Amino acid sequence: MKLIAQLRREMRLRNYSPRTAKAYEQWTIRLVRYHGGLHPREMHDQEVIAFLTHLAVNKQVAAATQNQALNALVFFFRHILKNPLGDITAAARAKAPRRLPVVLSREEISTLLANLNGTHRLIAALLYGSGLRVLEGLQLRTKDLDFSYSCIHVHNGKGKKDRIVALPEVLHLPLRQHLHKIKLLHQQDLDSGFGEVDLPVSLKRKYRSAAKNWAWQFIFPASRRYKDAKEETERRFHLHPTAVQKAFRKALRDSRMTKPASPHTLRHSFATHALENGLDIRTVQQQLGHSSLETTEIYTHVLKRGGQAVRNPLEDIFPTMQELGLNQPADPSP
Repeated sequence: MKLIAQLRREMRLRNYSPRTAKAYEQWTIRLVRYHGGLHPREMHDQEVIAFLTHLAVNKQVAAATQNQALNALVFFFRHILKNPLGDITAAARAKAPRRLPVVLSREEISTLLANLNGTHRLIAALLYGSGLRVLEGLQLRTKDLDFSYSCIHVHNGKGKKDRIVALPEVLHLPLRQHLHKIKLLHQQDLDSGFGEVDLPVSLKRKYRSAAKNWAWQFIFPASRRYKDAKEETERRFHLHPTAVQKAFRKALRDSRMTKPASPHTLRHSFATHALENGLDIRTVQQQLGHSSLETTEIYTHVLKRGGQAVRNPLEDIFPTMQELGLNQPADPSP
């Protein structure tokens, strides 16, 4: 447990996201349990390979899961035990299949939105209209919306990156009406002696009143407050992703769609339809927050704009071919 505590401190020091830190911690514990409680200092390459093989063969985990476990253990041995693993990383790393994303048509998106209600419909429309990840949309605060420039400021997106995305004008009025309701809820919390929202520790220390400020409130708050055990206060967090996923699955069933879609499919659909509308692929890359253009290019395959969609240059001179008689049927005689 001392090593686990060191792992937590090291990941906080390196500013890893809480979800990544939790996953790395769990993989380290699972390694120890797999080897019957053997101390990590008595393990090295062979024990790690045996554990990864167990995940692939017995547990049949996905390639991404196996690679996450490998990354966690490489980090643990290198930075906590100060005993880096050998050359197993290349051999043990699973090759992830490159799959095309599921994309809904415009008609399917319209049907899906019609089967959603209230806040869940607004969230789905925002994810589709701005290309946001689910958690990015739920973590938005009131200050992040800029109606004047029709844009959204995404803070701490995937990879700790900020970016600006478009805010569809058709959502201005629904969002303003939604914010009016949320402000009334926030005022009720303040009148009851609450009204605080979760903030980064450094920000709370610097701006002590920011936690109750309207600008820092979540756009999509949870229906209930939660009690912070450390500070012994009640706060309101944002809506949990599982609530959105549950509502999305119900709308998918009501729409009688057979595609294996999820809320993240709205992001894929946004990128595909934006390219269909002629939006530059570089702009789509910036909207989605992709580090590599290669990641964004996968949507061109969904559009079938690969080599098969390229107009053959021979077709441009087809009239000349007719004049030359090169397009005449071949003579069947030898």
